[in-house]
Amino acid sequence: MAKVKITETILRDAHQSLIATRMKTEEMIAILETLDQVGYNALEMWGGATYDSCLRFLNEDPWERLRLIRKNVKNTKLQMLLRGQNLLGYKHYADDVVEEFVKRAIGNGIDIIRIFDALNDVRNISKALEVTKKEGGHAQATISYTISPVHTNEAFIDLGVELQQMGADSICIKDMAGLLDPYGTYDLIKSMKKKISIPIELHTHATSGLGSMTYLKAIEAGVDIIDTAISPFSGGTSQPPTEPMVATLQGTKYDTGLDMKLLNDVAEHFEPIRDRSIESGLLDPKVMGVDINTLIYQIPGGMLSNLVSQLKQQNAMDKYQEVLNEVPRVREDLGYPPLVTPTSQIVGTQAVLNVVMGERYKMVANEVKNLVKGMYGKTTVPIKEDIIKKIIGDSEVITCRPADLIEPELERLKKEISQYMEQEEDVLSYALFPQVALDFFKYRNAQRYQIDHSMLNEEDMVYPV
Repeated sequence: MAKVKITETILRDAHQSLIATRMKTEEMIAILETLDQVGYNALEMWGGATYDSCLRFLNEDPWERLRLIRKNVKNTKLQMLLRGQNLLGYKHYADDVVEEFVKRAIGNGIDIIRIFDALNDVRNISKALEVTKKEGGHAQATISYTISPVHTNEAFIDLGVELQQMGADSICIKDMAGLLDPYGTYDLIKSMKKKISIPIELHTHATSGLGSMTYLKAIEAGVDIIDTAISPFSGGTSQPPTEPMVATLQGTKYDTGLDMKLLNDVAEHFEPIRDRSIESGLLDPKVMGVDINTLIYQIPGGMLSNLVSQLKQQNAMDKYQEVLNEVPRVREDLGYPPLVTPTSQIVGTQAVLNVVMGERYKMVANEVKNLVKGMYGKTTVPIKEDIIKKIIGDSEVITCRPADLIEPELERLKKEISQYMEQEEDVLSYALFPQVALDFFKYRNAQRYQIDHSMLNEEDMVYPV
């Protein structure tokens, strides 16, 4: 058994899970060289919600963040999370946009791209995987883990084998809700290692309180890599903490070889950032604890908070238990999709509508109609005919890969924003988040205008006569 490798999530998922992806690039820069010396398998530092958050809330260019981190991290691989054909947005994009995005991501410094699809439909992963390999990147194909009557270990192993056959360089089991338990994980990894020869990485969250124990049993079963977060931003809805895992494995055959002194330096850098986040209210102490509802209802923590928010808006908090009971029924109706963005929001919203309206599917969200029409891809099991009829009537259900229906759009998008483009990557920001990107481009221009004028001396200024 080779030593266990660790991927550090502090620069992406740790702060996405705890402070809504609000960590600024300037808060990362000073510690990057130290992170680079620790000996991690990789630093997960881009993708997920970081791209959207940079543009929408931080007035930062996500591409500049990537380039700055790459400049300061010379020895450790940089990793990103990609939602397959959705890239970093919330809908499917044309193949030419996917190709350009992956090419630019790798060109600007990404080494490993973790590619997942909310429905585990491999057709939605295939294009990004193919381009990642073509561009010389490491394509990590992902299994979105969930629990249901049809999601068995055998089904996940078959999916892993299929992803390996598609050319994946490694497999990630992505447990976004923290549903994996220690002994179930041991059985899954042990069985998977018998049929899969490429490395297997495990990603979980500490939401249910089982995370660190789950990792330990996964390691005993032969997992190659685990995802952890440095302690100030670990636990709760984030990943299990890095330092205790490293300490646990020291002196064993699984020893990670990571430097505890350097890890302590990293933790000391992020402690004041965590403290400021608590003081400002950005970090709610409630997300730091154990949420037992995750195990009881098998619903991700973020989805539960969304349900509460929707019910409060409707003045219907007294219906909370009814909604929790309705979620698994809606999920069954919709073919047992894994509960991860965007399917968790789709199922949750429809469960709320069903309960509040007093009649199931009296009002149907557009996203639910699109899911039933096949616009998101193939569901785990086929949706029953009577449900299809109730939700979309006689509308056609597509069976092809959804992206096959999308015309190339890159050239059109370039023309639309030609006056704002300062770099080739700008068209990708516009493709993913049109209005948000335009607002950012205008802000960027205004900032540059102010800087240019502030550099002029009084005698350099020319006044109109």
